[in-house]
Amino acid sequence: MNEQATISARAPRYHDPETIREILRESKTIAVVGLSPNPERPSNSVSRYMQAQGYRIVPVNPNAREILDETCYPSLSAIPFPVDVVDVFRAAEATPPIAREAVAIGAKAIWFQLGVINDEAVAIAQEGGLKIVVDRCILVEHRRYAGTL
Repeated sequence: MNEQATISARAPRYHDPETIREILRESKTIAVVGLSPNPERPSNSVSRYMQAQGYRIVPVNPNAREILDETCYPSLSAIPFPVDVVDVFRAAEATPPIAREAVAIGAKAIWFQLGVINDEAVAIAQEGGLKIVVDRCILVEHRRYAGTL
């Protein structure tokens, strides 16, 4: 069974509406790994939306100094303050070290965006006690549950 199918078989666990609402309701600071300075990229438009909803967006991109009027950090561990959610806009194969870093910095949740599916990263996050959302867009879910947050 391939990795995509493995996660897909357990998908409801990582799409739980109550977990999604809880993350969105309780979180204030979202570190966005892979946030692009290009306004045409999904990571940028999704982050702009979440910023407009009152969340503090913390860009994580080693190739930029500032994105969305926020200081950009080269890694999660370089962020000098607590982060509630790590939102991941990176290729699935790049996610295990991101999950390890999210656990190490004490994030409360990790959110793997649409198409970002990696069993190893999910296992790391789960073992680290993080709330987990896989293969969902945080913007879409925020809009879906906005009335119940």
